[in-house]
Amino acid sequence: MVSLNKSRNRYNASDMLQDLIREPSGQFENFCRMSADDFNFFLNKIGPLIVKKDTNMRKAIPVQERFAVALRFLASGESFKSLSYLFKFSAQTVLTCVFDVCNALITILQDEIKMPKTWQEWKAIGLEFNKKLNFPHCLGALDGKHIVIQSPMNSASEFYNYKHSFSIVLMALVDANYCFTFADIGCQGRISDSGVFRNTILFKKLDAGNLVIPEDETLPMTDIPIPYVFVADDAFALGLHLMKPYAGIYEKGTKERIFNYRLSRARRIVKNVFGIMAAIFRVFRKPMQLEPEKASKIVLTCVLLHNFLRRSRSSTHVYTPPGTFDTEKDGHTVPGS
Repeated sequence: MVSLNKSRNRYNASDMLQDLIREPSGQFENFCRMSADDFNFFLNKIGPLIVKKDTNMRKAIPVQERFAVALRFLASGESFKSLSYLFKFSAQTVLTCVFDVCNALITILQDEIKMPKTWQEWKAIGLEFNKKLNFPHCLGALDGKHIVIQSPMNSASEFYNYKHSFSIVLMALVDANYCFTFADIGCQGRISDSGVFRNTILFKKLDAGNLVIPEDETLPMTDIPIPYVFVADDAFALGLHLMKPYAGIYEKGTKERIFNYRLSRARRIVKNVFGIMAAIFRVFRKPMQLEPEKASKIVLTCVLLHNFLRRSRSSTHVYTPPGTFDTEKDGHTVPGS
């Protein structure tokens, strides 16, 4: 390994990145999960936060390599040891780079997730859901995702979930544009989705009436005021502003069956978001060999990057190319990639 690391003088990760940029087939975007323009944008933003000084013993690893190894970890989920062979520095250095970069990204991207503060902002989300998914008065799709981790030390069954694995929970609310408007990360996997939700700031504000949700309004062709709601699955408790499907199986054409279909179509958005993240950031595809606190930091970084890349003009085609999302055709769902 020492001799391999010394070969950095001949060919290192900085050289590899330049070769990837010169490739016309999008290899750089595949490797880093973003455009070269956004890569350079982040370098300018986080460079001062992650740069290290040269010493008499050795030269510091350039910031572009520190950033690239962190992105590659998120994109592939490879072990720190495996990445050390590719980037030609020690596994411990890889780990340090990953969390230095994650801390820096969390600092500069913390405003990427914004929960609406006015009823007008909430109502705009409701209009988007109605326009795109034909479900009126919807303020967001709510669900939880289990992030599988290794068994934490001295945790007993605290993180052991119903799927017989150890996990932390990402509780998310997303809008009709496949972006997070709220995320709570790190709750123990043994707690149900409904229990996790009840411990979030979102629920506490909702329960206290501090979310500034729009007033009840009538729907077309009715004169009954209907509240604005979040849509969720059967795991959640029904509430004034939390809508779930009718329980049971109903015949085709019944009002209950149609309602469940419409609600499921709106709720599918949050499932799609989880699927997109797992497809691009494949660190979610295998158990994270990290303690819950560090795993939570990795998840938060991916959530923030998801919102940024969805909104980026130069990277959105890389992150969510045409055909990514589920669509409707003649009343049937066409699964996205």
